[in-house]
Amino acid sequence: MHGMKRAAQAAALGCLFALAGCASTRPAAVETQVINPEYLIGPGDSINIIVWRNPEVSMSVPVRPDGKITTPLVEDLPAAGKTSTQLARDIEAALAKFIQQPVVTVVVTNFVGNYSEQIRVIGQAAKPQSLPYRKEMSLMDVLIAVGGVTEFASGNKASVIRTVDGKQQRLNVRLDDLIKDGDISANMPMRPGDILVIPESFF
Repeated sequence: MHGMKRAAQAAALGCLFALAGCASTRPAAVETQVINPEYLIGPGDSINIIVWRNPEVSMSVPVRPDGKITTPLVEDLPAAGKTSTQLARDIEAALAKFIQQPVVTVVVTNFVGNYSEQIRVIGQAAKPQSLPYRKEMSLMDVLIAVGGVTEFASGNKASVIRTVDGKQQRLNVRLDDLIKDGDISANMPMRPGDILVIPESFF
């Protein structure tokens, strides 16, 4: 009886060791690139500054080309590259010299985006331009924003230039397949700072 019990215990321990061995050799999870979904203010944006219970200093101001803003009580405050929450805290700190415990809310009303976050479209797009990056933005979203491609575009020879870890990569994209054939497999996620290059077709 005792012999059978010891055998059962040994078998159970053997199973535990086997499971532990399996767990230690489990493949590591594949890492994916994390994109910051928060919008970063950039030159050309318009921001609405709301100071609670102080309407006289609440106003809408543009972000200057140098990335700064100016209000009657706050001059040359850097805004570019910050989220609306970060800028609100900075404005509160600046206004604290004049207003007791200011509470500030910042709302971006006209989006241009920080330069490094913009997606630029060059070449044979109907409306080549820079676009503010939006969360989960795709190649199709970009094409809709620029009005598609011209009749002279060589869509399947287009490419996306992307900077990863300080190095530029060129990714081939198939715009003709996506636009003309509706091939959704040709769609792809875009990243902040991407450059879509659409070459001209030579006959």
